[in-house]
Amino acid sequence: MGPAAGLVALLAVLALRAGDPSGAAARGDTFSALTSVARALAPERRLLGLLRRYLRGEEARLRDLTRFYDKVLSLHEDSATPVSNPLLAFTLIKRLQSDWRNVVHSLEASENIRALKDGYEKVEQDLPAFEDVEGAARALMRLQDVYMLNVKGLARGVFQRVAGSAVTDLYSPRRLFSLTADDCFQVGKVAYDMGDYYHAIPWLEEAVSLFRGSYGEWKTEDEASLEDALDHLAFAYFQAGNVSCALSLSREFLLYSPDNKRMARNVLKYEKLLAESPNQVVAEAVIQRPNVPHLQTRDTYEGLCQTLGSQPIHYQIPSLYCSYETNSSPYLLLQPIRKEVIHLEPYVVLYHDFVSDMEAQKIRGLAEPWLQRSVVASGEKQLPVEYRISKSAWLKDTVDPLLVNLDHRIGALTGLDVQPPYAEYLQVVNYGIGGHYEPHFDHATSPTSPLYRMKSGNRVATFMIYLSSVEAGGATAFIYANFSVPVVKNAALFWWNLHRSGEGDGDTLHAGCPVLVGDKWVANKWIHEYGQEFRRPCSSSPKD
Repeated sequence: MGPAAGLVALLAVLALRAGDPSGAAARGDTFSALTSVARALAPERRLLGLLRRYLRGEEARLRDLTRFYDKVLSLHEDSATPVSNPLLAFTLIKRLQSDWRNVVHSLEASENIRALKDGYEKVEQDLPAFEDVEGAARALMRLQDVYMLNVKGLARGVFQRVAGSAVTDLYSPRRLFSLTADDCFQVGKVAYDMGDYYHAIPWLEEAVSLFRGSYGEWKTEDEASLEDALDHLAFAYFQAGNVSCALSLSREFLLYSPDNKRMARNVLKYEKLLAESPNQVVAEAVIQRPNVPHLQTRDTYEGLCQTLGSQPIHYQIPSLYCSYETNSSPYLLLQPIRKEVIHLEPYVVLYHDFVSDMEAQKIRGLAEPWLQRSVVASGEKQLPVEYRISKSAWLKDTVDPLLVNLDHRIGALTGLDVQPPYAEYLQVVNYGIGGHYEPHFDHATSPTSPLYRMKSGNRVATFMIYLSSVEAGGATAFIYANFSVPVVKNAALFWWNLHRSGEGDGDTLHAGCPVLVGDKWVANKWIHEYGQEFRRPCSSSPKD
C-alpha cells in the first residue's frame, strides 16, 4: 500500500464514517459538542409552539367553563328565583340531565392534550437522549473538580472557586441562571448510579435543601420529589460510611411517607449499627474523590487549568521574545505573522492572528455538518472515551480553496511539507459541555499505532489553530513543562513533537483543559516525519 492509500486508510479509521453527515446527529452525543447543543434549541422552539397552542386551547375551554359556572351560580344566588317558574324548572331539569353530562364528558380537554402529545412524538426523535443528560451531568462534576467549584454556588448560577476560606470568581455571567431542586437531584443521581458518592452527596444535599424550601409546591416538569432526594442521599451517606447522617435523613423521610416499609427497615438497621458501634455517632467519614487510574498527573494538570502555571514573563527571560515572522518566505513578505515564543524546551510558539474572523467562521461552517464524536486509539480500535469530550471532522483541501491557502500559509511559516501524505488533513474539533482532552501525546508512543498506517512516519509537529474564543477555561496545558496557554482567538500554537533524533519529546505531554464557559473550536494540522528530511534535518543528539 502506497503512502496516499495509507493516508486514506488512516483517516477512514480516525473519522469513523466522516463522509456520512447523517451519522453526525447520533442521539446520545449531543453533549459532546456545543454546536450540537445549540441545535437542540430548534426542537425546543417547536415544543414551545405546541405548548402555546395547547395553552390557548385550554384558556378558551376554561373561559367557556367559567361562563357556564357563573351562569348557574347566578341562578342559585338569586333568592327570588322560584322553581315554580316553568321555564326555570325546565332549564334546571335539562341542566342536570344533559348540560352537566356534556360539561363533565367534554372531549375538548382530551383533544387539546392529544394534539400536544402528537406534536411531541413528532419532535421526539430530534431530542437529546438520556445518555446526553448523563454526559452533561458528568461535565458539571468535571468542572466542579478541575476548577474547584462550589456546588451551592453552581446551583445559584455562580462560578466560584473555593479553596479553604478563599473564594474566587472565575466567571460572572451577565444573567444568573439557577438550577432547580430537580436539576440538582438529576446530577446527583447520575453520580449515585455510578457509585460515585463523592459527587453524589453534595448535589443531593443541595437538592434536599431546595426541595425543603419549596415543599408543597407542585411543578409539572419535575421528575423527583423531596422524598426521592432524601432516599438517595440517606443511602449515599450510608455507603460512604456515615450511618448517623443516613439515620437522620431516613427518619425525615418517614415524616413525609410514614407507611414506607423499606425505609422503616433501614431506620431499624441504622439504629442497630449505631448501637453496636457508638463511635459512629460522632465519626465523619472522609469521602475520597474517585481515582482516575489512567491519569497520574491529575494534580499538575488541574493546577495548570486553574492558572497559567510557571509560564515566564518575556522580560524575565530574554530568549522568549515577540517578532514579525516571514521565515524568509516570499509568501509572507508582505504580510508577516506576529510570533510569540512561549517556551523553549519544548519549543512552543504562538502565532497571533494567523487566520481572520471570516476564515475561522468558514472553517467552522465547513466542518459542522461532518462532526462526529472524537475517538482515541485503543489497541487496533478507535473508541469514544470520557477523557476526551468533543466532536471532530476531517477536511480535505479539495473541499474549499480556503483550505489550500491555509496549507500554503502553514507550510510557509513552518518551512515544512504539509501536503498529504506528509501531513494529515485538517482536523476541526468542537468541544462539548465541559469539553476537554486529558493529558496525551500527539505523536505515537507505540509501534502498533494507527498513525503508522500512513507510511509517512510519526507526527513530527503540531499546528493548532484556535477558531473561537471562550469566556473561561479551555487552556492548553503542557504538563511536564509546567505551563499553559489560554485560548487566543484566531491564533495558532505550534510545537515539535519529536526530537531531531526521531525520539518523542516527553515534555510535549499536553491537555485541553475543560471549557468552563464558551464554545471552543480548534483546527489541528499534524505534520509527519517523512518529507521533512531536508526541511528539518535529523540529528543523533537527543537534545536537538
